Amino acid sequence: MQAKEFDKIFDDNNQDVVDHLNLASVRRVNQKQKRINVDFPAWVVDSLDKEAARIGVTRQSIIKVWLVERLQSEVANKAKHTDSIHASGV
Repeated sequence: MQAKEFDKIFDDNNQDVVDHLNLASVRRVNQKQKRINVDFPAWVVDSLDKEAARIGVTRQSIIKVWLVERLQSEVANKAKHTDSIHASGV
């Protein structure tokens, strides 16, 4: 199928485009999983478990979400800092 045909099907919304995809070969770029072990004090694990239960997710999920949020925040702050340096001419 040509890309134009696929785009038309998608744009027309009259068909499910998933039927036209080869999902066996799908992969998420830069999303390869890598296992790590991290030791936390018991009070941190207890706090994580309580918060995870409160919002209805697993401990692992909340750790992943919070780490990703923090990393994205750091990247954004670094970009702002770099932009302010360039704007001030330093």
